[in-house]
Amino acid sequence: MFKKKTISVLMSLVMLAALALAGCSSSSSSSGESASSGDKKVIKFMHLWPEGSSNAQFSIVKNIISDYEKQHKDVKIETEILSPDQYRDKLKVLASSNELPDIGMTWSDGFIKPYVEGDMLEPLDDVVNNDPDLKDAFIPGVKESYAVDGKTYGLPLELNISYVFYNKEIFKKYNLEVPKTFEEYKNVVKTLAKNGVTPATVGAKDGWPASFWFMYLADRIGGPTILTDVIHGKAKMTDPAIVKAGQEVQNLVDMGGFEKGASALSNEDAKGYFMNEKAAMFLTATWELPNYTTSPDVKQDFKERIGYFKFPTYEGGKGTDINSYVGGPGVGLFVAKDSKVKKEAKDFVGFLVKEWGKKSVTDAGVIPATKVDTSSLKLSPMYIDILKDLSEASNVTTYFDTQSSPAVSELHHDLMTALFGKQITPKDFAKQQADALAKEQK
Repeated sequence: MFKKKTISVLMSLVMLAALALAGCSSSSSSSGESASSGDKKVIKFMHLWPEGSSNAQFSIVKNIISDYEKQHKDVKIETEILSPDQYRDKLKVLASSNELPDIGMTWSDGFIKPYVEGDMLEPLDDVVNNDPDLKDAFIPGVKESYAVDGKTYGLPLELNISYVFYNKEIFKKYNLEVPKTFEEYKNVVKTLAKNGVTPATVGAKDGWPASFWFMYLADRIGGPTILTDVIHGKAKMTDPAIVKAGQEVQNLVDMGGFEKGASALSNEDAKGYFMNEKAAMFLTATWELPNYTTSPDVKQDFKERIGYFKFPTYEGGKGTDINSYVGGPGVGLFVAKDSKVKKEAKDFVGFLVKEWGKKSVTDAGVIPATKVDTSSLKLSPMYIDILKDLSEASNVTTYFDTQSSPAVSELHHDLMTALFGKQITPKDFAKQQADALAKEQK
């Protein structure tokens, strides 16, 4: 059990978050507290899909809001929209002053737990149990990731797994084959770097994109349960396999495996390298699928040049199954316990989850957390292949920072940035993370 409660955990991060927010921009339909607007109930909804970087998701949510307001003339939904990293920072600030929006987005497991322990979120089991369309709608195990002590505090929208997406034309130009082992991957890196091509792009400044590399290497070297075992105190962060994973990350940096100055680039910066064909590979999650399949803002010829492969296995490692993934639930929706429009907020959350399940596959090309009958749908071949992968997955390890508490997650992001920037050794990286975990596991 975590000894620290939400307020103390979040307050320790407020100064950092406030500084980060100084440079944040957001779009909002209005400002002020949740209240009645004339004869209408106003629901404040904060989400993390800006129109510029997540156009498909933004458009779906906008249309769902419009449909709901047409059906509920007495309700107005006002949105505030930030990028994911800005959103995380602002959520901490709002939570510390008990000013959460009526509806917001949350991650699962360790991320949501302190908010629940701080008595900030409303249980949502009744939203599911009282709606026959929702009761059996979720993919097994996904909704449970948002439960604490048997109650559900978030309703998931997405399910994600992570792949290495790659530019097939660049691979073809240099006669490269998709690597199945890490040694083969390093040979790909050497060939690309030798020819002046950035092998892979990563936004290490944000920490969490850099962690994808670490998490997969930990899986492949130490086995598929090692990071989850660390979270639950069954293994140590200082395990040689984890230290070795950190060392392999730095080996890739030394080989020129990433764009120069990766530790100073955000995820959006890094994504731009791949989208503009300045880098051959991009390790990211299936939330990026719209850019490679359905997005009208991306040229079709670019989409046709993009393929993907599973993260390679590691010679001599315990994680021998290439069908073991890093991923897990994406974002879900919460309702603030102190909302003045709680009834209306819960009703809209149920509506949004159902409509998202219907629209997200065809309109955005993302994988929803609810079951979808794809038999009558015309889908991209890549999307079909990924759905097949999910059905054959031997394991999906939830992202380490999602399993962790907010404080440990924040530290993990900082340490990943330092690891990629060669500002810390793999041993020190593991020890600092281990020390933070030990404090919370006492």
